[in-house]
Amino acid sequence: MKKLLGALFLMLSCSAGAFAAGDVAHLDKAPNRINDLAALQNGAKLFVNYCLNCHSATSMRYNRLRDIGLTDEQIRDNLILGDGKVGDLMTVNMTLQEGREWFGAAPPDLSVIARAKSINAGPTGSDYLYTYLRTFYRDATKPTGWDNIVFPNVGMPHALWELQGDRTMTQVEMAHGAEGWERITTQFDETGVSTVKREPVADYRGKGLIETTFTPANPERAAAYDSDVADLVAFMTWMAEPVKQQRMRLGVWVLLFLGIFLFVTWRLNAVYWKDIK
Repeated sequence: MKKLLGALFLMLSCSAGAFAAGDVAHLDKAPNRINDLAALQNGAKLFVNYCLNCHSATSMRYNRLRDIGLTDEQIRDNLILGDGKVGDLMTVNMTLQEGREWFGAAPPDLSVIARAKSINAGPTGSDYLYTYLRTFYRDATKPTGWDNIVFPNVGMPHALWELQGDRTMTQVEMAHGAEGWERITTQFDETGVSTVKREPVADYRGKGLIETTFTPANPERAAAYDSDVADLVAFMTWMAEPVKQQRMRLGVWVLLFLGIFLFVTWRLNAVYWKDIK
């Protein structure tokens, strides 16, 4: 019961964060790789190696990874560190108290984060995670040395930065001050040092505009990172509801059965009432 209440609290709190983030940042559409077993397996590897150090996934057991084509031997040899068992939950050794001391807040459980970050009639949790993991940039003024476009002032460092490589970030904003409109261009270099340039703009009729551009030092490496993030997000989306694909397939058969049953019922009704006027 405690775990159930905790998961519910996490979903509610994260959903509120998703609405807040959705108001300030455009969310890119995540590639749909939920049916790609190779992508899900790569995502599971990335999740265990980079996410499971701080974040837990206490609603998921390792042996559930059989559903994405992994054997118990592959799970044991490649995804479980230490003397853990295939039937164990995906937990971490770090306590909540240690998380608060090291990061300012305990890292959330990621079991259902892809569902928790979904916005009703809007971007999905997959879109949120896909954009979030691709919009970190160095900021030397932050305690962790990192900041994020989707989640400003995030307490989490960029755990995947070695995969992505160095890059610069340029942000252009239109602001209205005492002397009228001006274009503010802020650039963060590879080390997180920022430079700000202000230019007056005459007769501007638009609204405040924020345009963000990332320039990677190695475009091929950055493209490979985006593909890895798509795999990781696909796995986290699958993990949030492992039975979703099975449920959807079963739903198709149920609808087909109901359609046939409706036709049979309609014909029986016609036969039953044909002699009654």
